[in-house]
Amino acid sequence: MMFAGSTTADATAPASKATGAWRQITKDADPFLEAVAASLRAQVGEFEPHIAEYVSFALEAQGKQLRPLLVALSAGSFGKPTGDHVKIAVIIEMVHLATLVHDDIMDGAEIRRGRPTLAARWGSEISVLVGDCLFAHALRLASEFPTTQVCRAVSIATNTVCAGEILQTQKRRDFTVTRAEYFKMLAMKTGELFGLACDLGGHVGGASPAQQAALRQYGMALGTAYQVYDDCVDLFSTEGVAGKSLGTDLAKGKLTLPIFVALERSSDIEAADLQKQLLAWKTDMFSGVLALAKRHKVSGECRKVIDGFLLDADQALQALPPSSGRAGLENLGVFLAEQTSKLIG
Repeated sequence: MMFAGSTTADATAPASKATGAWRQITKDADPFLEAVAASLRAQVGEFEPHIAEYVSFALEAQGKQLRPLLVALSAGSFGKPTGDHVKIAVIIEMVHLATLVHDDIMDGAEIRRGRPTLAARWGSEISVLVGDCLFAHALRLASEFPTTQVCRAVSIATNTVCAGEILQTQKRRDFTVTRAEYFKMLAMKTGELFGLACDLGGHVGGASPAQQAALRQYGMALGTAYQVYDDCVDLFSTEGVAGKSLGTDLAKGKLTLPIFVALERSSDIEAADLQKQLLAWKTDMFSGVLALAKRHKVSGECRKVIDGFLLDADQALQALPPSSGRAGLENLGVFLAEQTSKLIG
């Protein structure tokens, strides 16, 4: 099965509707994304019938399909995506969706992409097991490739993502955490799957080891930038625009870049008060934290950090030959920068 090479992808288009710019960027990837979506739907039949409803609900929460797009774009840097690329995209998307199921349980989130979360609808006990089933099924699909390289890469990445989530959970409300530790957690829990999508997309597409490494470096930097952006969404956006519950990071005591910057720029009294709020969070504190962030121009520093990671991503692409796929990856970074500007100026 062959697909037209994709040209671009986006990390930030709203899940609820595609903007004109987003559609312009992703239109050439539609055949590939449709094939991935169809394959994901087909996976439901591989599960026990009595849990099919839960699995179907989880797999329908695909949203932006960013990781499949990254697979297609990376493959498009060396030719055209194939059926093997579709399978890789399905595997990575299934791992990603499993992490979302577990994230929503840990965060107590009730909304994800404009609809109830699996946990809100069926409870945490069922949801955590559904997430486990998705992880296991993704690894089974990875094992079907003729070599062990794909399965090994997916297993390592899944381990890294889960370890990153554990590390972030351990560091909740720990005000000794440094920015470097924060960025490490982001790279593990988000950058890793971005890097995997780019790496395997290039690998199956015929990239050299050096080109694979460049693609992975790009994905890691882009993924970290995207997670910083998403952390900003949790404070600066609205639920109607974001399509998910906001303030969950604050409620769980997660130290995100906006909080780091707010603490750094606050007076001793303000910083102490903010720490007290995070230790005993109540939803009516949200407006006060937002006001503090605006007063100290937190968004400007967050924008600077995101731009830095996007520059790293763009520089990594210089190791690739000119192609529509590379151009798409470059445009993806530009689009994330534009979305960041819309969110925080």
